[in-house]
Amino acid sequence: MDFRDQGKPLADRIRPESLTGFLGQEDIIGKGKLLREVIKSDKLPSMILWGPPGSGKTTLAYIIAKQTKSQFKRMSAVNSGLKDLRLVVKEAEENTRLGQKTILFIDEIHRWNKAQQDALLPYVEKGMITLIGATTENPSFEVRGSLLSRCRVFVLKQLTSEHIVKILQHALKDKEKGLGSLGLKIDQDTIKLISQMSNGDARIALNILEYASSVSQDITPDLIKEAFQKSSLLYDKDGEEHYNIISALHKSIRGSDADAALYWLGRMLEAGEDPLYIARRLVRFASEDVGLANSRALEQAVAAYQACHFIGMPECNVILAQVVVYLAKCKKSNALYKAYTKVQEDIEGYKNLPVPLHLRNAPTKLMKKLGYGKDYKYSPDYNYQEQQEYLPPELKGRKYLDDK
Repeated sequence: MDFRDQGKPLADRIRPESLTGFLGQEDIIGKGKLLREVIKSDKLPSMILWGPPGSGKTTLAYIIAKQTKSQFKRMSAVNSGLKDLRLVVKEAEENTRLGQKTILFIDEIHRWNKAQQDALLPYVEKGMITLIGATTENPSFEVRGSLLSRCRVFVLKQLTSEHIVKILQHALKDKEKGLGSLGLKIDQDTIKLISQMSNGDARIALNILEYASSVSQDITPDLIKEAFQKSSLLYDKDGEEHYNIISALHKSIRGSDADAALYWLGRMLEAGEDPLYIARRLVRFASEDVGLANSRALEQAVAAYQACHFIGMPECNVILAQVVVYLAKCKKSNALYKAYTKVQEDIEGYKNLPVPLHLRNAPTKLMKKLGYGKDYKYSPDYNYQEQQEYLPPELKGRKYLDDK
């Protein structure tokens, strides 16, 4: 093993260095595909690699780094910011003068804020920096539109169990960088068990295998299950299971099943989910699914968010439990949600309808002359019983709210 690899996790040591060993993303790097061709020709556009954890985003970036003649710089959005970007830009400016390109790989780019992404934009726009951003989050929501418009988005799929099996088998055979020299005893069924339990995440699968190998040479299903239990409770805060469980929580509360709601809440909290994320979803639920049936629900949810912010985990677990049970037991109404959906449909269909003249203010003489505010009926003068149209003529008589 190269001395530089000593101490590195197994998942980092056995990364493939070429597209030949890169598994599971044939849709974007298969023969004849655009990304494969631009990697080979070293004519990369700026791009965003979007996919679940362990699907190969970082590995693909390393493969590009091995094959490109450009200077390759890597940053993690978790622990870097504008100061680090300025240093990269300074190097990129010098590279440009020397006729060399600069590729900047930003892992977890969704964690960069608006100011940080805006600071990067002009250098991507001018072609001084070729950006490769990796994200587990939908770039439509997490990457600034102006930056996203200058990048190609490549979507990586979750790896299948078969792909994970091949990756594990390679790690077990590789004597130089993998575990091939340890004489491990593991059967095919146990390898399949790891692949199934890792939920398409190659890094989790390799971490579990490495942990098990450090405990015993005889890797059994019981040892694997113990390793998974200790590592993550089979919950991935950034992957599909994250969305599956928050969906189960939401639907359990909507269905007024307090016990199921408490279970799904516990699954998230015990696995390390950010309590403020859950609290924000409960605030939304209070208006979307309880709404006008119990206006106190929003107060309870907001209070829970503030309390979680004040004291954090583990103390705030019972606070979230309280509001989850409260919301589950509330009378429900989605009238507000349905009403706003109808409003959105009309806005999409009619676009920007002008405000009726009688509803407009007239702060200038010209506006008054044009009829702004003319014939407006001041509600208090009519004991709030005035007959007056408040919608554009095209929507006259439209009813959005079913408040029966």
